[in-house]
Amino acid sequence: MPHPLYVAFIWHQHQPLYKSRAAEGEYRLPWVRLHGTKDYLDLILLLEKYPKLHQTVNLVPSLMLQIEDYVKGTALDPYLKLTLTPTEHLAVTQKEFIIEHFFDAHHRTMIDPHPRYSQLYAQRQEMGRGWCLENWQDADYSDLLAWHNLCWIDPLFWGDRDIAAWLEQGKGFTLGDRQRIISKHREIMANIIPQHKKMQDAGQLEVTTTPYTHPIMPLLADTDAGRVAVPEMKLPNARFQYAEDIPRHLRKAREMYEERFDRPLRGLWPSEQSVSPAILPYVAKENIRWICSDEAVLGWSIKHFFHRDETGTVQDPELIYRPYKLETPAGDISIVFRDHRLSDLIGFTYSGMEPKKAAADLIGHLESISRALKDKQDTTSTTLDEPWLVTIALDGENCWEFYPEDGKPFLEALYSTLSATSDIELVTVSEFIEKFPTTATIPAAELHSGSWVDGSFTTWIGDPAKNKAWDLLTAARDTLARHPEATEDANPEAWEALYAAEGSDWFWWFGEGHSSNHDAIFDQLFREHLVALYQALDEPVPEEVLRPVEIHAAAGDRAPQGFIHPIIDGRGDEQDWDKAGRFEVGGARGTMHQSSAIQRLWYGFDHLNFYLRLDFRSGIKPGIDCPPEFNLFWFYADKPMFNSPLPLVELPDEAPLTYFYHHHLGVNLLTRTLWFQEAQEHLRWQNRVSRAQVEIEQCLEISMPWVDLQMEPDSKLRILAVMSDGGRYRQYLPENALIPVTIP
Repeated sequence: MPHPLYVAFIWHQHQPLYKSRAAEGEYRLPWVRLHGTKDYLDLILLLEKYPKLHQTVNLVPSLMLQIEDYVKGTALDPYLKLTLTPTEHLAVTQKEFIIEHFFDAHHRTMIDPHPRYSQLYAQRQEMGRGWCLENWQDADYSDLLAWHNLCWIDPLFWGDRDIAAWLEQGKGFTLGDRQRIISKHREIMANIIPQHKKMQDAGQLEVTTTPYTHPIMPLLADTDAGRVAVPEMKLPNARFQYAEDIPRHLRKAREMYEERFDRPLRGLWPSEQSVSPAILPYVAKENIRWICSDEAVLGWSIKHFFHRDETGTVQDPELIYRPYKLETPAGDISIVFRDHRLSDLIGFTYSGMEPKKAAADLIGHLESISRALKDKQDTTSTTLDEPWLVTIALDGENCWEFYPEDGKPFLEALYSTLSATSDIELVTVSEFIEKFPTTATIPAAELHSGSWVDGSFTTWIGDPAKNKAWDLLTAARDTLARHPEATEDANPEAWEALYAAEGSDWFWWFGEGHSSNHDAIFDQLFREHLVALYQALDEPVPEEVLRPVEIHAAAGDRAPQGFIHPIIDGRGDEQDWDKAGRFEVGGARGTMHQSSAIQRLWYGFDHLNFYLRLDFRSGIKPGIDCPPEFNLFWFYADKPMFNSPLPLVELPDEAPLTYFYHHHLGVNLLTRTLWFQEAQEHLRWQNRVSRAQVEIEQCLEISMPWVDLQMEPDSKLRILAVMSDGGRYRQYLPENALIPVTIP
């Protein structure tokens, strides 16, 4: 029987529990409300226009609870309070907060398209925050308050008569206007859960959920699970082992789900797609039929590394594009594993492409998968002989801010093309496993303990700050265990505080790896939940719970925080590079570097390009104050290939200058030209064509397409940056280091 290629999109809708334990109805951050007006409803309303296409949406319980609070009018966040404050009553500290935080949006897609909002943003960026505080009038603050809330309303709703009028108005917003804008927020949010239910009842959507407050279940069972993927991991001082909390989170999630959707829960998105053998019996006992995780977890489980060719197509597609069965004493569970690369292309890369080209690229990847599967068949059939399932699973909210019109043109191009083809069919996971019962099996004991981040738990444990937070949580949980009288019925306040503190989000932000403008608030929220637990038990609050887990100061050198896709214009836009890695070169490394012409090196990547930026000291003139040539040399360890020495003279006899390299990108800072070379036999360099881009204005910005390097995804490399003058070596940077990169 011929089959199309079946594809399951799973959109994960999640926000941390921003609700404070210290003040009734107080929310510390506004992201449930803002994403609620921009990302949750429009995603499925767009899908509804294409009834042939079926998808899965995961709604986290902590998100649903907070949406309902906003709809009822019982949630008040600092941004909302300021929006509803008469501007003549604003204190100086409130004005400072507004100037700093009411541009919290991607300016290219959400601020720049609106002239008045863009004008205010330009004043802050060009004149400075102090100038705004001194010169802005009440009308400026009122317009800024209005526009911050307007820009988070999804473009799908701009045809609404009221919203269209505000967009046309542009400026001169009153307190009454701002009140009506907030009412529109609540109106949009009120439809989120009912619309999901409606589309699930109609059969186009499958709605799933996650353990109650989004905990990492394997770590609740045993924090030693962190050492499965990273045997040398430094663990917290105290071992957390409260597997009995897992069924509580699952039961509360299932009950919440069934109250809202009037049907049994079928699918579960384990928090951060984190799985382990220990959690499976609890999942099965809740009659959950399927779960999802990442291809890295599958690879560890079946002892197979998924190689990709130069186009990104998996070389063993028959292993990943199918559900597997996990057998437990309480019943069998199906598990699907997402294609990590396809998911990340939507999440991090396609926003930087023209929408129709991005949609065509994704469909092209799916067609390539189909061809690869046909090549594995014993027959010469031009169709698929077996049913295969490609799972694409990612956050359904965070990426759209970076897309033109919040992703609407991209999704429309994608959906219209998929609706017109019979070779690819979009299904829900439950539809697929009901129609094609799972046959492949992974022994439950062999399921890898890991998450969708590198197949490990290092994002949530192992870092000193994360471990400290686990020690605080363990002490609080031990205290609750010493109070057998404090059952969930007798003392719900203590248990709700515990559940909130067990959420994954706090550990995500602690320590290295992730950072935001609100790290201190996440730290505070985590500790507020612990304080509430102790208070509910009438126990003294330990002194260490009252102190921040870590010092939230600006860091120096750091690794990339995520994918980036900057516009290469030589201006160094701060939002374009906010997730980039960086090395402090001058001014931050001691007195001997105070006069360095180069102050900082930034680097990052997406699936299309490697990006690098150099920040120069103010007033620097290339060729006079610094060498006029900038070079990048690419070093591939353990790869059999031709390599050549640096094509420069006056080189010191020291590593890494004595290494041999395979690629060389050179830039003349005076003429703004570039050249690209590849190592050949006999230690020679040969010129190659490159589509690299370079621009120099306030800084140097470079983009280097991965395709020019002709290296496979997941290849590890190191990059050396060298300044030269007429082919004569002058200096290399970063000092005593190579830039580490893995091709995504």
